[in-house]
Amino acid sequence: MAEETLPNPKLEEHPDSNTEKDPADWVSGGDPMTGAQKSYLTTLCEEAKIDPPSADMNKGDASKMIDELKQKLGH
Repeated sequence: MAEETLPNPKLEEHPDSNTEKDPADWVSGGDPMTGAQKSYLTTLCEEAKIDPPSADMNKGDASKMIDELKQKLGH
């Protein structure tokens, strides 16, 4: 009897997991943005020649803005 080979989820391009949740679904999405997010957003905003977001932006909104700016700037 041949041994059945199970797929390796670590080799799947898009595994069925929660590693890429929509920021709106994050449990901590309403928490203040992290220092890393603020720094990266400042850099992206400078490159896009727009004003950086307010310091009270939450994690979820910061993540969305990062994604939008990266797409706009071709990153």
